[in-house]
Amino acid sequence: MDDESQLLQRNFMDKYYQEFEDTEENKLIYTPIFNEYISLVEKYIEEQLLERIPGFNMAAFTTTFQHHKDEVAGDIFDMLLTFTDFLAFKEMFLDYRAEKEGRGLD
Repeated sequence: MDDESQLLQRNFMDKYYQEFEDTEENKLIYTPIFNEYISLVEKYIEEQLLERIPGFNMAAFTTTFQHHKDEVAGDIFDMLLTFTDFLAFKEMFLDYRAEKEGRGLD
């Protein structure tokens, strides 16, 4: 996660953090926010890979990744998986909201 990706994520959370509440029941608004976040992250990752790898193809990468996921380092796989994990997404927003409201851990 470079500075640019952290800024992208922070700006996104600034836009929506007040929508999230620490309750068991999820609001309907969470779904479009989550989908927008996944699209944003996927686009960013694809742009970064295109800059670094001429001719990069996300569809081919995804297919290859699925066939070789057992060969990917655990921390990288976990990070990529976290981007599509709704519960991790919601927890990220709840933590961010607590921080913004001064309720974060010191």
